[in-house]
Amino acid sequence: MDCIENKGKLIVISGPSGVGKSTLLHRLFREYPDNVCFSVSYTSRSPRIGENHGKDYYFTDNETFEHKIKNNDFLEWARVHGNYYGTGKSEVEEILHSGKHCILDIDVQGADSVRSSGIPAMFLFIAPENIETLRCRLEKRGTESEETIAKRLKNAVGELAQKDKYDHVIVNKDLDLAYKELQKYIFG
Repeated sequence: MDCIENKGKLIVISGPSGVGKSTLLHRLFREYPDNVCFSVSYTSRSPRIGENHGKDYYFTDNETFEHKIKNNDFLEWARVHGNYYGTGKSEVEEILHSGKHCILDIDVQGADSVRSSGIPAMFLFIAPENIETLRCRLEKRGTESEETIAKRLKNAVGELAQKDKYDHVIVNKDLDLAYKELQKYIFG
């Protein structure tokens, strides 16, 4: 991936499942449609209710995803919660060339891959107030089994232990305050 002068910034955002990343990012995209763009990730998991192919994720099967890995089509990829997730290189390049900031909503493994690639990026971690708050948010979704919630909470503990690797951490205790901090981080 070439370094692009005077164009958009690559912004990597991570945080545990259920912490509010999607809510914060949807608000950002609504308010700044000419300045920021979401890089749609690929995944081998099934869509949740309300998710759309090409908007929320590119939903694919394991075989197709593994073929893309072999073709070196991903900026980063990881296996998380038993499913593949990855960021397509061409999508990111297209966004950056357009002059928009490219937002990657990826897990800590993916962020480590981007960090080690040497590609200039800003790294932001969204954290919950505490694990119990995170548990309540996951349960409120109503989209996962107790087993899946337990798995996500276990993973969250590991992810939170890595938040010091990031340039900035936002604790999402209050959505409006977290959003203001997100705006300030991205736009200065």
